[in-house]
Parts: sequence; structure tokens; C-alpha cells
Amino acid sequence: MSMSNIIANMILEMLSDGGETEIQRNELAQTLGCVPSQINYVISSRFTPEQGYIVESRRGGGGYIRIARVKYDKSAMLMHVVNTIGNAIDEATCRAHIYNLNYQDILSADASKLMLAAIDDRCFREVPAELKDKVRAAIFKQMLLVNTK
Repeated sequence: MSMSNIIANMILEMLSDGGETEIQRNELAQTLGCVPSQINYVISSRFTPEQGYIVESRRGGGGYIRIARVKYDKSAMLMHVVNTIGNAIDEATCRAHIYNLNYQDILSADASKLMLAAIDDRCFREVPAELKDKVRAAIFKQMLLVNTK
């Protein structure tokens, strides 16, 4: 298992208690035998708003990193995602939103599979490159707005 996976799993375990955890980056790095920048990398790549997390940090001697899983009801969460999409969205960010919505049981497994198929880059082969992310955003927003579970 890679160090990134070990760090992510440890943070997920810490989150499983109440959906929120506070960590000291240097202490966690020392415990795991890695450099603090690896902790930063994992947090910035795997605990993003698109994946349903809020990350706060305080620097300095008593500094910490607080990670919390966002908890919304279905309609609030869908509207939050729609509002964060903007005019364009790349495939990776779109996938992260879909996985998060499925994980939070806001999208069914079947709806998630259909959405993943619809936003795949292969669907946009004939669309000019400069328009792909705009078209994907419009399609994704529409799917979210009409989604019922």
C-alpha cells in the first residue's frame, strides 16, 4: 500500500468517529514516518470540497488541520454542487462530485453509473476542445436538477 493510501486511510478512520477530526501535521508525519508535505498532498488531493470535505488550518506552534465531512440534506447538497460547477467542469472534478454524491447516498448506484457514462470524455469526441467542459457542465447540472432517488 502506498504512503498516500496509508495517510488517507488513517485520516478516514479518524473521521469515522464523528465526521470531523483535528490533526497535527508534524505529529502525524512522525507517527507514519513520512515528511509533512506528504500529509499536505493527501489532504489537498483527497479531502477536497468536491469530495465532500471542509479543511481548515491554523499555522504556528500550536497549529492544526481540521477536516470535516460536509453533511447536507439531499436537496441542499444537490444545489450546493450545482452552484459550485460554474460554467465549465473537467471530467475528473465531475467524477469526484458523482462519487461523493453516491457515497453520501444522494445518488443511487444506477444514477451514478449513468451520470459517469454521460460525462465521460469519449462522449465529447465531436465537440470542439474549447467547449467540452462547458457542455459537460450543462449536462451535469441538468442531470442533478432532475435527479430523484
